[in-house]
Amino acid sequence: MERLTDAAVDILEAAPAVPGRGEVDRPTLRAHFEAASLRAVEASREGRAVTPERQIQEAGEEVGRRPAPGTYDLALERLLAETSFRVEPTALDVLRTLREAGYRVGLISNTVGEPGRLLRPVLHRFGLDQYLEAVVFSDEHPWAKPAPEIFRAALTALGSEPAQALHVGDGWPDLEGARRAGLRGGILFTGLQQYAPEYEGMYVRSPRVVPATAEIARLPELLPLVRTLLPRPEAR
Repeated sequence: MERLTDAAVDILEAAPAVPGRGEVDRPTLRAHFEAASLRAVEASREGRAVTPERQIQEAGEEVGRRPAPGTYDLALERLLAETSFRVEPTALDVLRTLREAGYRVGLISNTVGEPGRLLRPVLHRFGLDQYLEAVVFSDEHPWAKPAPEIFRAALTALGSEPAQALHVGDGWPDLEGARRAGLRGGILFTGLQQYAPEYEGMYVRSPRVVPATAEIARLPELLPLVRTLLPRPEAR
């Protein structure tokens, strides 16, 4: 999060000023971008998507700077290329098992900080995309989790109905969104919740309690749950 903010501040600092607007110091630029980011987070909690590009443009409007469109996107692309990612060790096996059993798998992600187009190569890098039949990023839609519309977009892409679907996620937007969309269940995954306090407060922590259909600490625990809650037709 710090690196994202630093990149945005660098761009705002270098951007041409609106005529008649004076100099703005770096702490002020940072404060305005952080405020724009927080507004985007609050919007996502309400189910509305605000793209990273819109966040830096809003900050620029407030401080009298005109960042060139796409400049922040390019900075984010460089940051993601430099970032080391870890994949949950059993993720590929679990996804493969689900697909081989005849289940269809999709991904819904709130992309408040990075655009989805930059995350697709990350999915491909680790071989995750080969098991995903639908990938829905919030910055490519008007909605974010917990809005039911973003869940419906994924279901439409999968050719499925809410009663035939489960959602697995690590925070309140996942559980609340699954509830609002009428899914068969919302499963809370706690196995990778090693977050910085700021990130947890912004993206994970629940503004209110939403009961989970089940809670799992390891992804393989998902397999028997899926078979029980969503048995394949031949198994019924």
